[in-house]
Amino acid sequence: MVSVLIIVIGISLLILVHELGHFLAAKYFKVPVEEFGFGFPPRVFSKKIGETKYSLNWLPFGGFVKLHGEFNGDDPKSFVKQKAWKRTIILAAGVKMNFIFGWLLLSVVFFIGAPSYVLVNKVLLESPAALSGILEGDRLSGFSSAKEFTDFIKNNQNKEITLKIFRQEENNLKEMEIKAVPNETLGVMITDIGLPKQSFIKSIGNGFITSLSIIWAILIALGSVFSSTQNFVGPIGIFDVAIQTGKLGAIYVFQLLALISLNLTVLNLLPIPALDGGRLFFVIIEKLRGKAFSPLIEIRANMIGFTVLIALIIFVTFSDILRLI
Repeated sequence: MVSVLIIVIGISLLILVHELGHFLAAKYFKVPVEEFGFGFPPRVFSKKIGETKYSLNWLPFGGFVKLHGEFNGDDPKSFVKQKAWKRTIILAAGVKMNFIFGWLLLSVVFFIGAPSYVLVNKVLLESPAALSGILEGDRLSGFSSAKEFTDFIKNNQNKEITLKIFRQEENNLKEMEIKAVPNETLGVMITDIGLPKQSFIKSIGNGFITSLSIIWAILIALGSVFSSTQNFVGPIGIFDVAIQTGKLGAIYVFQLLALISLNLTVLNLLPIPALDGGRLFFVIIEKLRGKAFSPLIEIRANMIGFTVLIALIIFVTFSDILRLI
């Protein structure tokens, strides 16, 4: 539950950080911000401070910043009256903040580090590991790497061995000893877990490089993601992943949160109406054709895009529930 709480707070921060990017960029260019909303309407409550209304809304799947003259207006301070490069900076500010947030979280992960151990990813049916009681998620103690464990098993074929493991049971990490007799293998799939601590400067640098690598991997994987709804994970799916990740330790929950932030960086840049990428697409087309679109066209496109996104979220949420059942 602690890991779920961290994810809930973390995703809330992702939303606030993203919208704060739009907010600060708009303020910098003197574009009035009419509303800063957390979640989507219907509204729970709101409070106006200065020229801006700050609101909390019932649908917690995102947030928004409502700019003065966002789609039309004659006021020179209106968003639509700003030069294309200024509108581009304001629209792209949210994803920039998501990238920075993900980068900083990864830097924290590198700076703090995580204990090294060998994790059991899968136990094969009817294998020596399954017969001895080893379970998925068990941590194998006394081995610095998966290779060291594999070599140990090879050197002890058909011999009784004693393995010290750590198993997560509710909120406790229980230490156990298990006896097994491996044949050619023990019948487990394993992976190395852990990160060595790094200096502050090195962690910042590696955090940045890793963030760029993750962004590139997300871009490459986009084709397979959209090929099947099985590749999507909704809010419930994210919380389930958070629970499983939390069993590895809090530092891995921060790593998961960084991955979510970097995924939002890419997804928000997709040229889909209602997303930042869709809004940027309209600005680019406007520059290419030499004149702006009708405000009504852009408003309708964004409403359609928003409706499709909400429908997709609902559909994926039901898919998550069915998978868990």
